[in-house]
Amino acid sequence: MSPDEKKRSVAHAALEHIESGTVLGVGTGTTTNFFIEALGTIKSRIEVTVASSLASAALLAEVGLPVKDLNEVGSIDLYVDGADEATKHLHLTKGGGGALTREKILASASRRFICIADDSKLVGTLGGFPLPVEVIPMARSLVARTLFSLGGKPIWREEFLTDNGNEILDVHNLDIVKPPQMESSLNQIPGVVTNGLFALRPADALLLGGDNGTKYLE
Repeated sequence: MSPDEKKRSVAHAALEHIESGTVLGVGTGTTTNFFIEALGTIKSRIEVTVASSLASAALLAEVGLPVKDLNEVGSIDLYVDGADEATKHLHLTKGGGGALTREKILASASRRFICIADDSKLVGTLGGFPLPVEVIPMARSLVARTLFSLGGKPIWREEFLTDNGNEILDVHNLDIVKPPQMESSLNQIPGVVTNGLFALRPADALLLGGDNGTKYLE
């Protein structure tokens, strides 16, 4: 089974977790795009959606689903999003698509967070995928120097701005043994908006698409 077939399979498997009348948060990325496409088949179950990016909001509107701002809905029943890396403890690295701050906000506002990914994303230790860190533009160099002093190799994602108007440093060479502690520590650096570790608020469940179907971790 190809990577795209695995992503499409796990995206469809996530539909089973959507109950009637759901206020649904939707993430950003290739796997989530397959999920949005699949949502078109169950529109009657969804009261309203909240998107983690302008790109996802546009795709949701294309399939005929109402999209509202988080401030209009308050809390979210279910948030579904992908990941760049995931562990068996349901700690995640996210932000390859640049929507990490809004994704983290929606995850925090959600009663339940389900991560969908193909099985190649399951790792023993986070850090193989460069960790995205969203920064205020004027603080980019300051934050980069601090990250370097901590053992990371930050690379500026040039010619890219987040939907919030900020910049991203992708940090290589990190061996993330204690994700919650690192998430908290990095967020304390002046100029950092947030980082792509989802460990203080991990996923509640992980759906992994593989050659033999979908594996469920909770």
